[in-house]
Amino acid sequence: MPLIFHINLQKYLANPPNTGVIRSYDFTISKGVISPDGYQKEALLINGQFPGPLIEANWWMDGVPGVHQCPIAPGKSFTYSFFADLYGTSWYHSHYSAQYAAGLFGPMIIHGPDTLLYDIDIGPVLLTDYFHRDYLSIVADVVGTDIKTAVPLSDNNLINGFGTFDCTTLVNDTTPCTTTTALPTFKLTPGAIHRFRLINAGAEGVQKFSVDGHTLTVIANDFVPIIPYTTEVVTLGVGQRTDVLVYSPLIPLQESYYVRSYIPITGCSSSNKPDAVGIAYYGLEPTTPSTTVWPALAESLTECANDNLTETVPWFPQTSDPTPSTVQTIDIEFGQNSSGNWLWTMNAISFRANYNNPVLLLSNLGNNTYPDDEQWNVYDFGSNHSIRIVLTNPVPVPHPIHLHGHNMFVLAAGVGTWDGTSVTRPLNPQRRDVQILPGSGYLVLQIDADNPGIWPLHCHIAWHVSGGLYMNVMERPADIAGLQIPSVVAQTCRDWAAFTNVTVVDQIDSGLKLFNEEIEGESERRVSESDGRWKMWERIMNIEDHESIDQGFFHLIPNYLPTYLSLPTLAWSELPSLELYLALKGLRSINEMDFTYDLKSITAQSFRIDHFHVTKPNSKQISITTRTIDITTPHYHTY
Repeated sequence: MPLIFHINLQKYLANPPNTGVIRSYDFTISKGVISPDGYQKEALLINGQFPGPLIEANWWMDGVPGVHQCPIAPGKSFTYSFFADLYGTSWYHSHYSAQYAAGLFGPMIIHGPDTLLYDIDIGPVLLTDYFHRDYLSIVADVVGTDIKTAVPLSDNNLINGFGTFDCTTLVNDTTPCTTTTALPTFKLTPGAIHRFRLINAGAEGVQKFSVDGHTLTVIANDFVPIIPYTTEVVTLGVGQRTDVLVYSPLIPLQESYYVRSYIPITGCSSSNKPDAVGIAYYGLEPTTPSTTVWPALAESLTECANDNLTETVPWFPQTSDPTPSTVQTIDIEFGQNSSGNWLWTMNAISFRANYNNPVLLLSNLGNNTYPDDEQWNVYDFGSNHSIRIVLTNPVPVPHPIHLHGHNMFVLAAGVGTWDGTSVTRPLNPQRRDVQILPGSGYLVLQIDADNPGIWPLHCHIAWHVSGGLYMNVMERPADIAGLQIPSVVAQTCRDWAAFTNVTVVDQIDSGLKLFNEEIEGESERRVSESDGRWKMWERIMNIEDHESIDQGFFHLIPNYLPTYLSLPTLAWSELPSLELYLALKGLRSINEMDFTYDLKSITAQSFRIDHFHVTKPNSKQISITTRTIDITTPHYHTY
């Protein structure tokens, strides 16, 4: 029987204490070579670690590129500062494309008052599917035109960065590989109560966790403590966290037990090696267990949903508004656009970020309408005090739906169609920040609009959000205008603008990747959009007289290509906003030089600048004749 720690914590929900303690962590992002399961691959590391280091603080800044900030440019830094007003188990990760699938993630624990007493905190237990291929090539397949590669299969499953892999199974692969047998271990104490902080930090796979011979007492989901209940298996979608207590007997029947996390692959997730195991042991050293899997775990592998909402009762009651001031239905679909690329949509829009124009910063300046940028998928809920969102999913694929900025009320979830009225426990519904939307089913969530901002609502499967399964919830825009945006955000956008002035960012997914493709001989970089709106080839021409321009080069790029570019011909007056960007070493902006050019021979497919002349501030001059710039005939995605 759990020992319940009676304390009045309700007041902390509205008024979390300010401890005055600042925890500082310095992270350096770098590329490195890892082989956690024996297979060697290049990864993105935090302080040289995989998974990343633990962040710990007492009690609880969003950083989504194109939404809350510009991306952090290579060689630059960003300081995230936030007040820890929630407590519990969480994780941090890159939100730039699918980078976290390459290793940019780590656990985070915000300590706070306990609802149940326990003896030993085992700490974070990271459950992660694992891919041997680099994430860039996977994303290219995911948003490609071949349905057979649009659903990648993970190569392994890891617990705390450990896994085993049989290298003899490799076919036509010469990558260095060493068959491993090392397993993660967990030291248990007889008669003690242990807290396991489970985190699904994977890219795609649902995780089913259990410990042979031990039941699990669930005490929290995400940042929400719940009334404890006992189970033999816990289900976690990507992004979800569940804290469980493991009660050890005074006299264990065996010295070691298997800890298991399985990816259900029957109509749920995709993996070539779905089973991960570790060892929980009582002796001085772990030994090979002889324990057997719980029948409930094997039976649950055909299910792809969280525990029933009737079981997950928040410890601190909160009542959802029975008559929300606005209701929005969001239909999720999967299909090909006009160029044949496979994309996910929410109400027929496939999201695409604009890294240089974060939506929150625009809203802070009073710009809350984006008629030319439907792909930003912003829902302005105005001054509504409560917002209900009904998600429908006719596709037989589950989605772990994550909402930033809130612990959302989960009013209903199931297979089929919601009846429009049924709510599970309306006086105290489940609250959390990630909930699995069942395949061929529905999810009804609701929030009180008490946190002004632009809050992403998206599937937490990395490949799905890369494919556009994302929308923005704009909450109380009038109050967003009064937010004090930290100055580091503006500086980061200046750094990003400087970076993109000399580097072409090939954003082939939703953005929530940097993919520069240099072709030897041609010296070209391709700028493509996966939704097929337009594609352009930019020729970067080397200037022969390097001395006169400080070893620089320049490139030509239309700042804006109008939607009527598909017309058979294009007159000079119809391309009014063509701009010439000069990337010359030592020059910070186009205003620091004088230039002239003649633009001729404009068609839908190409334009030619016949003469270009630059005068630098130091009076050095250079004149060249350019070549034709080709633009492929664009295709359009019909929403």
